[in-house]
Amino acid sequence: MSGGEKKLVSLLQKVKRSNIILVKSKGQSKGGDGLGNLADMIEQFILRKLANEEGAIVVLRRNEIAEQIECAPSQVSYVLNTRFTSERGFMVESRRGSGGFVRIIRIPLQNIIYQNAANQISNETTLADIEYITERLRKYGLMTHRESTLVSHFYNLIDQAVGPAERTAIMRALLLSLAYI
Repeated sequence: MSGGEKKLVSLLQKVKRSNIILVKSKGQSKGGDGLGNLADMIEQFILRKLANEEGAIVVLRRNEIAEQIECAPSQVSYVLNTRFTSERGFMVESRRGSGGFVRIIRIPLQNIIYQNAANQISNETTLADIEYITERLRKYGLMTHRESTLVSHFYNLIDQAVGPAERTAIMRALLLSLAYI
């Protein structure tokens, strides 16, 4: 290679590097590594797919998402693990391999709140705890004052009639059934 060719190759390599830097830095927040924007893109892609489905379930392939967004499948996995959590109203089922898929289910917020309330009930739960839980459900608009009073009175009745383990199971079942009414 002549001296001129070496300079040209060197210049082309610098241009390529600078273009990569420009591409990476477009839309980045200060000090960011670009993953926030990529994660946002992946999340928005999946949310659009969910919105286009009639039900609250979408089945996708991790590799296809990665190809369409031009990222690694591991980045799709990261977004699924951090942004599509039960706390945010999603359930994700995943199978890896050649026939692998990702099934994302949107859980109604009401169900999550009732599930959290039911999970707070234990063998040590008192009437005051039940009243606190039902008051919170009222504040969320998921229970009327009348329903709250009925649940508290029901708890008081079964507290005297059955043991702690059975009482816990009954109260959890009651709260979970209210999620679907």
